[in-house]
Amino acid sequence: MKFTKMHGCGNDYIYVDGSKENIPKNRKPEVVRQLSDRHFGIGGDGVIFINPSKEADFEMEMYNMDGSRAEMCGNGIRCVGKYVYDKGLTDKTQISVISCGKIKYLTLFTENEKVLAVKVNMGSPLLKAEEIPVVAGSGEVIGERIEVDDKEYQMTCVSMGNPHAVIFMDEIAQLPLEKIGPLFENHVRFPKRTNTEFVKVLDRENIQMRVWERGTGETLACGTGACAAVAACILNGLTQEQVTVKLLGGSLQIQWDRKENLIYMTGPAVTVFEGETDLTISGL
Repeated sequence: MKFTKMHGCGNDYIYVDGSKENIPKNRKPEVVRQLSDRHFGIGGDGVIFINPSKEADFEMEMYNMDGSRAEMCGNGIRCVGKYVYDKGLTDKTQISVISCGKIKYLTLFTENEKVLAVKVNMGSPLLKAEEIPVVAGSGEVIGERIEVDDKEYQMTCVSMGNPHAVIFMDEIAQLPLEKIGPLFENHVRFPKRTNTEFVKVLDRENIQMRVWERGTGETLACGTGACAAVAACILNGLTQEQVTVKLLGGSLQIQWDRKENLIYMTGPAVTVFEGETDLTISGL
């Protein structure tokens, strides 16, 4: 099976051309777990299959490293845009990509016939508790109390096609994410688990963020998480509508256009290497 390793701000995935590599759907979770293993496989935060689509230019079929299906990945979809353009699958710099029935629109910024950065219309944030989903006593969860490991936090919940709980903190550098991340992810208030963003507001145009991703663990970046974090900042009156999100793997530019009620994400997309793996050798 041929593959391409790519990353957006260090959020790395293994990309596979689904039109050429035929893997039965019931085997994909097992294949994903093997390929994503950083010791016994290629290594990555998950696997993304790029498939033909009747509804959009391409389909993004995304899996977390534990083999679970994910609805959306902001860093991943930027790399999909780079993949299809750099490999000549399209010559357009405005494309559409569908994932789990939701279409996103991408603008590709190129130089020397290669994509360097991508702007994604991430759509409208979902704020109603039942749409996220999160168990709550009100329609929207903004600055609401949650208790984790006998400690109280204030969370704001947003869906960008996948669930996010945003926690504002004074300091995040020394946060023991490997301990508290799973407790948030699997908290009883999140029926489908959740991604959790721990955010330090630097000023009204800049924030720092660490993220615990559902089904993966801490990653160097999360595009949908950055969008959710900025939405949460604005809802709590902490920042302006255009914010630089500083992640462990780099920075993303996020804008929430309140008039259109659309969030735009701009950031890099990078090819690391390409290769071929024999799944039979791996026992798959």
